[in-house]
Amino acid sequence: MVFENKRQSILQLFETAPRLNVCAPMVRYSKGAFREILRDYNVDIAYTPMILADVFKSSEFARSDYTTNDLDSPVVVQFAAHDPVDLAQAAQLVAPYCDGIDLNCGCPQKWAYKERIGAYLSDKPETVREMVKAVKAVVSTPCSVKIRRHPTDDRQTIELVRRAEMMGVDWITIHGRTRHQKSTEPVDFNIIKMVKESVSVPVLANGGIFSVKDADEMYEKTGVDGVMSARGLLQNPALFAGYEHTPLEAVEKYVNCALAYGTPTFIFHHHIMFMMESIMSSVERKTFNCLSSVAAILDHLRHYYGIECTL
Repeated sequence: MVFENKRQSILQLFETAPRLNVCAPMVRYSKGAFREILRDYNVDIAYTPMILADVFKSSEFARSDYTTNDLDSPVVVQFAAHDPVDLAQAAQLVAPYCDGIDLNCGCPQKWAYKERIGAYLSDKPETVREMVKAVKAVVSTPCSVKIRRHPTDDRQTIELVRRAEMMGVDWITIHGRTRHQKSTEPVDFNIIKMVKESVSVPVLANGGIFSVKDADEMYEKTGVDGVMSARGLLQNPALFAGYEHTPLEAVEKYVNCALAYGTPTFIFHHHIMFMMESIMSSVERKTFNCLSSVAAILDHLRHYYGIECTL
Protein backbone atom coordinates (compact mmCIF):
# COMPACT_ATOMS: atom_id res chain seq x y z
CA MET A 1 0.00 0.00 0.00
CA VAL A 2 2.88 2.39 0.73
CA PHE A 3 4.30 1.97 -2.76
CA GLU A 4 0.85 2.15 -4.34
CA ASN A 5 0.33 5.53 -2.70
CA LYS A 6 3.78 6.69 -3.76
CA ARG A 7 3.06 5.82 -7.37
CA GLN A 8 0.43 8.50 -7.55
CA SER A 9 2.70 11.30 -6.38
CA ILE A 10 4.16 12.23 -9.77
CA LEU A 11 0.78 12.48 -11.45
CA GLN A 12 -0.50 14.53 -8.53
CA LEU A 13 2.49 16.86 -8.90
CA PHE A 14 1.67 17.43 -12.55
CA GLU A 15 -1.91 18.25 -11.57
CA THR A 16 -1.12 20.60 -8.71
CA ALA A 17 2.31 22.16 -9.21
CA PRO A 18 2.51 25.23 -11.49
CA ARG A 19 5.97 24.12 -12.64
CA LEU A 20 8.24 21.22 -11.78
CA ASN A 21 11.99 21.08 -11.21
CA VAL A 22 13.52 17.76 -12.23
CA CYS A 23 16.93 16.10 -11.97
CA ALA A 24 17.84 14.37 -15.22
CA PRO A 25 19.27 10.85 -15.42
CA MET A 26 23.08 11.02 -15.27
CA VAL A 27 25.36 8.04 -15.79
CA ARG A 28 27.01 7.22 -12.44
CA TYR A 29 25.96 10.46 -10.80
CA SER A 30 22.18 10.62 -10.22
CA LYS A 31 22.29 7.88 -7.58
CA GLY A 32 20.69 7.73 -4.15
CA ALA A 33 22.95 10.00 -2.12
CA PHE A 34 22.88 12.79 -4.70
CA ARG A 35 19.14 12.45 -5.26
CA GLU A 36 18.57 12.82 -1.53
CA ILE A 37 20.32 16.17 -1.14
CA LEU A 38 18.60 17.58 -4.24
CA ARG A 39 15.26 17.29 -2.50
CA ASP A 40 16.40 19.88 0.05
CA TYR A 41 16.80 22.41 -2.77
CA ASN A 42 13.48 22.48 -4.64
CA VAL A 43 13.97 19.44 -6.87
CA ASP A 44 10.55 17.84 -7.22
CA ILE A 45 11.40 14.66 -9.17
CA ALA A 46 14.72 12.83 -9.58
CA TYR A 47 15.70 10.21 -12.17
CA THR A 48 18.09 7.31 -11.76
CA PRO A 49 20.99 6.81 -14.18
CA MET A 50 20.00 4.95 -17.35
CA ILE A 51 19.68 1.19 -16.74
CA LEU A 52 19.82 -1.50 -19.44
CA ALA A 53 16.49 -3.31 -19.22
CA ASP A 54 17.74 -6.66 -20.55
CA VAL A 55 20.58 -6.76 -18.01
CA PHE A 56 18.38 -5.59 -15.14
CA LYS A 57 15.73 -8.25 -15.67
CA SER A 58 18.33 -11.04 -16.03
CA SER A 59 20.88 -10.20 -13.32
CA GLU A 60 20.32 -9.96 -9.58
CA PHE A 61 23.73 -8.30 -9.33
CA ALA A 62 22.65 -5.61 -11.80
CA ARG A 63 19.43 -5.03 -9.85
CA SER A 64 21.43 -4.44 -6.67
CA ASP A 65 22.85 -1.28 -8.23
CA TYR A 66 19.49 0.43 -7.80
CA THR A 67 18.72 1.30 -4.19
CA THR A 68 16.05 3.55 -2.77
CA ASN A 69 14.30 4.44 0.50
CA ASP A 70 11.35 6.44 1.81
CA LEU A 71 13.28 9.71 1.45
CA ASP A 72 13.86 9.03 -2.24
CA SER A 73 10.50 10.00 -3.64
CA PRO A 74 9.34 10.75 -6.25
CA VAL A 75 11.98 8.78 -8.14
CA VAL A 76 11.82 7.70 -11.78
CA VAL A 77 13.78 4.66 -12.94
CA GLN A 78 15.00 5.14 -16.49
CA PHE A 79 15.48 2.11 -18.72
CA ALA A 80 17.12 1.72 -22.12
CA ALA A 81 15.64 -1.01 -24.27
CA HIS A 82 14.66 -1.98 -27.79
CA ASP A 83 12.60 -5.07 -26.96
CA PRO A 84 9.10 -4.75 -25.41
CA VAL A 85 9.41 -8.01 -23.47
CA ASP A 86 12.71 -7.00 -21.85
CA LEU A 87 11.31 -3.63 -20.85
CA ALA A 88 8.06 -5.04 -19.49
CA GLN A 89 9.88 -7.63 -17.37
CA ALA A 90 12.28 -5.01 -15.99
CA ALA A 91 9.33 -2.70 -15.25
CA GLN A 92 7.55 -5.44 -13.30
CA LEU A 93 10.60 -6.01 -11.12
CA VAL A 94 11.18 -2.36 -10.28
CA ALA A 95 7.59 -1.06 -10.11
CA PRO A 96 7.08 -1.67 -6.36
CA TYR A 97 10.18 0.37 -5.58
CA CYS A 98 9.79 3.53 -7.68
CA ASP A 99 7.27 6.22 -8.59
CA GLY A 100 7.73 6.24 -12.36
CA ILE A 101 9.33 4.30 -15.22
CA ASP A 102 10.96 6.09 -18.14
CA LEU A 103 12.06 4.79 -21.54
CA ASN A 104 15.25 6.44 -22.79
CA CYS A 105 14.84 7.40 -26.45
CA GLY A 106 17.50 10.08 -26.44
CA CYS A 107 20.92 8.80 -25.33
CA PRO A 108 23.29 10.19 -28.02
CA GLN A 109 26.32 7.97 -27.38
CA LYS A 110 27.59 5.89 -30.29
CA TRP A 111 27.63 2.62 -28.33
CA ALA A 112 23.95 3.10 -27.45
CA TYR A 113 23.04 3.75 -31.08
CA LYS A 114 24.81 0.55 -32.14
CA GLU A 115 22.84 -1.36 -29.50
CA ARG A 116 19.58 0.04 -30.96
CA ILE A 117 18.69 1.96 -27.81
CA GLY A 118 18.52 5.62 -26.85
CA ALA A 119 18.49 8.02 -29.80
CA TYR A 120 18.35 5.10 -32.21
CA LEU A 121 14.63 4.99 -31.40
CA SER A 122 14.11 8.46 -32.90
CA ASP A 123 13.36 6.74 -36.21
CA LYS A 124 11.34 3.92 -34.65
CA PRO A 125 8.03 5.38 -33.42
CA GLU A 126 6.29 2.02 -33.79
CA THR A 127 8.91 0.31 -31.61
CA VAL A 128 8.49 3.01 -28.96
CA ARG A 129 4.73 2.58 -29.18
CA GLU A 130 5.02 -1.17 -28.59
CA MET A 131 7.38 -0.77 -25.65
CA VAL A 132 5.13 1.76 -23.92
CA LYS A 133 2.18 -0.54 -24.59
CA ALA A 134 4.05 -3.47 -23.04
CA VAL A 135 4.85 -1.52 -19.86
CA LYS A 136 1.31 -0.18 -19.47
CA ALA A 137 -0.02 -3.74 -19.83
CA VAL A 138 1.87 -5.11 -16.83
CA VAL A 139 2.24 -2.27 -14.28
CA SER A 140 0.15 0.65 -13.03
CA THR A 141 3.22 2.76 -12.32
CA PRO A 142 3.27 5.96 -14.40
CA CYS A 143 5.34 5.63 -17.57
CA SER A 144 7.14 8.27 -19.63
CA VAL A 145 9.53 8.62 -22.55
CA LYS A 146 12.54 10.90 -22.85
CA ILE A 147 13.50 11.91 -26.39
CA ARG A 148 15.73 14.25 -28.35
CA ARG A 149 14.93 16.35 -31.34
CA HIS A 150 15.13 14.23 -34.51
CA PRO A 151 18.40 14.97 -36.40
CA THR A 152 16.74 15.95 -39.69
CA ASP A 153 12.95 15.96 -39.51
CA ASP A 154 10.83 17.62 -36.81
CA ARG A 155 7.81 15.71 -38.12
CA GLN A 156 9.48 12.52 -36.93
CA THR A 157 9.80 14.02 -33.45
CA ILE A 158 6.10 14.84 -33.37
CA GLU A 159 5.16 11.41 -34.72
CA LEU A 160 7.22 9.75 -32.00
CA VAL A 161 5.49 11.58 -29.15
CA ARG A 162 2.03 11.13 -30.65
CA ARG A 163 2.54 7.36 -30.94
CA ALA A 164 3.69 7.27 -27.33
CA GLU A 165 0.68 9.28 -26.20
CA MET A 166 -1.68 6.92 -28.04
CA MET A 167 -0.40 4.07 -25.89
CA GLY A 168 -1.06 5.94 -22.66
CA VAL A 169 2.32 7.47 -21.77
CA ASP A 170 1.83 9.71 -18.73
CA TRP A 171 4.32 12.44 -19.61
CA ILE A 172 7.06 13.21 -22.14
CA THR A 173 10.49 14.79 -21.78
CA ILE A 174 12.21 16.38 -24.76
CA HIS A 175 15.81 17.49 -25.02
CA GLY A 176 15.98 20.39 -27.45
CA ARG A 177 19.13 19.24 -29.26
CA THR A 178 19.78 16.44 -31.74
CA ARG A 179 22.08 13.56 -30.87
CA HIS A 180 24.77 15.11 -33.09
CA GLN A 181 24.81 18.50 -31.36
CA LYS A 182 27.27 19.39 -28.62
CA SER A 183 26.03 20.38 -25.19
CA THR A 184 27.43 23.87 -25.78
CA GLU A 185 25.13 24.48 -28.76
CA PRO A 186 21.84 26.36 -28.27
CA VAL A 187 18.69 24.49 -27.35
CA ASP A 188 15.89 24.70 -29.92
CA PHE A 189 12.89 26.19 -28.10
CA ASN A 190 10.64 25.81 -31.13
CA ILE A 191 10.70 22.01 -31.25
CA ILE A 192 10.00 21.85 -27.52
CA LYS A 193 7.04 24.17 -27.98
CA MET A 194 5.82 22.06 -30.92
CA VAL A 195 5.91 18.92 -28.80
CA LYS A 196 4.04 20.65 -25.99
CA GLU A 197 1.34 21.79 -28.42
CA SER A 198 1.09 18.38 -30.12
CA VAL A 199 0.15 16.27 -27.10
CA SER A 200 -2.24 16.57 -24.18
CA VAL A 201 0.02 14.91 -21.58
CA PRO A 202 2.50 16.96 -19.51
CA VAL A 203 5.82 17.83 -21.14
CA LEU A 204 9.20 18.40 -19.48
CA ALA A 205 12.00 20.28 -21.24
CA ASN A 206 15.68 19.36 -21.00
CA GLY A 207 18.83 21.16 -22.12
CA GLY A 208 20.72 24.29 -21.10
CA ILE A 209 19.30 24.72 -17.58
CA PHE A 210 21.99 26.14 -15.30
CA SER A 211 20.01 28.72 -13.32
CA VAL A 212 16.51 29.81 -12.35
CA LYS A 213 16.79 32.41 -15.11
CA ASP A 214 17.37 29.64 -17.66
CA ALA A 215 14.35 27.78 -16.32
CA ASP A 216 12.20 30.91 -16.52
CA GLU A 217 13.22 31.44 -20.14
CA MET A 218 12.34 27.84 -20.98
CA TYR A 219 8.88 28.21 -19.49
CA GLU A 220 8.23 31.51 -21.21
CA LYS A 221 9.29 30.31 -24.67
CA THR A 222 7.79 26.81 -24.63
CA GLY A 223 4.92 26.63 -22.15
CA VAL A 224 6.14 23.30 -20.73
CA ASP A 225 5.04 21.84 -17.41
CA GLY A 226 8.52 21.43 -15.95
CA VAL A 227 12.23 21.70 -16.65
CA MET A 228 14.98 19.13 -16.27
CA SER A 229 18.64 19.78 -15.54
CA ALA A 230 21.67 17.48 -15.64
CA ARG A 231 25.04 19.27 -15.76
CA GLY A 232 23.54 22.32 -14.08
CA LEU A 233 22.55 20.33 -10.99
CA LEU A 234 25.80 18.42 -11.04
CA GLN A 235 27.66 21.73 -10.73
CA ASN A 236 25.13 23.31 -8.37
CA PRO A 237 22.58 21.03 -6.67
CA ALA A 238 20.90 24.14 -5.22
CA LEU A 239 20.30 25.94 -8.53
CA PHE A 240 16.50 25.54 -8.37
CA ALA A 241 16.59 27.13 -4.92
CA GLY A 242 18.13 30.25 -6.46
CA TYR A 243 21.78 29.74 -5.49
CA GLU A 244 24.39 30.87 -8.01
CA HIS A 245 26.98 28.48 -6.57
CA THR A 246 26.74 25.34 -4.45
CA PRO A 247 26.33 26.35 -0.78
CA LEU A 248 28.78 24.68 1.58
CA GLU A 249 25.88 23.22 3.56
CA ALA A 250 24.92 21.23 0.46
CA VAL A 251 28.46 19.91 0.13
CA GLU A 252 28.43 18.86 3.80
CA LYS A 253 25.05 17.16 3.38
CA TYR A 254 26.35 15.27 0.37
CA VAL A 255 29.53 14.21 2.17
CA ASN A 256 27.59 12.65 5.03
CA CYS A 257 24.90 11.13 2.86
CA ALA A 258 27.36 9.66 0.35
CA LEU A 259 29.50 8.08 3.03
CA ALA A 260 26.45 6.67 4.80
CA TYR A 261 25.34 5.05 1.53
CA GLY A 262 28.78 3.65 0.73
CA THR A 263 29.33 5.70 -2.43
CA PRO A 264 32.45 4.60 -4.38
CA THR A 265 35.42 6.90 -3.85
CA PHE A 266 35.76 8.05 -7.45
CA ILE A 267 32.08 9.08 -7.63
CA PHE A 268 32.34 10.76 -4.22
CA HIS A 269 35.43 12.67 -5.39
CA HIS A 270 33.89 13.68 -8.72
CA HIS A 271 30.67 14.96 -7.15
CA ILE A 272 32.54 17.22 -4.76
CA MET A 273 34.81 18.42 -7.55
CA PHE A 274 31.82 19.33 -9.70
CA MET A 275 30.07 21.10 -6.82
CA MET A 276 33.10 23.13 -5.71
CA GLU A 277 34.87 23.77 -9.00
CA SER A 278 33.48 27.30 -9.34
CA ILE A 279 34.76 28.39 -5.93
CA MET A 280 38.17 26.71 -6.06
CA SER A 281 41.23 28.40 -7.49
CA SER A 282 43.00 26.67 -10.38
CA VAL A 283 45.84 25.67 -8.03
CA GLU A 284 43.42 24.18 -5.51
CA ARG A 285 41.57 22.29 -8.24
CA LYS A 286 44.82 20.65 -9.31
CA THR A 287 45.57 19.68 -5.73
CA PHE A 288 42.07 18.37 -5.10
CA ASN A 289 42.09 16.31 -8.29
CA CYS A 290 45.13 14.44 -6.99
CA LEU A 291 43.46 13.34 -3.77
CA SER A 292 42.96 9.59 -3.98
CA SER A 293 41.31 8.56 -0.71
CA VAL A 294 38.20 9.49 1.24
CA ALA A 295 40.37 10.43 4.23
CA ALA A 296 42.40 12.88 2.13
CA ILE A 297 39.25 14.43 0.69
CA LEU A 298 37.72 14.86 4.15
CA ASP A 299 40.93 16.40 5.50
CA HIS A 300 40.95 18.92 2.63
CA LEU A 301 37.32 19.89 3.15
CA ARG A 302 37.77 20.22 6.90
CA HIS A 303 40.96 22.28 6.64
CA TYR A 304 39.89 24.72 3.91
CA TYR A 305 36.11 24.93 4.33
CA GLY A 306 35.23 23.73 7.82
CA ILE A 307 33.14 20.92 6.39
CA GLU A 308 32.79 18.08 8.87
CA CYS A 309 31.84 14.46 8.49
CA THR A 310 29.39 13.70 11.29
CA LEU A 311 29.24 9.93 10.87
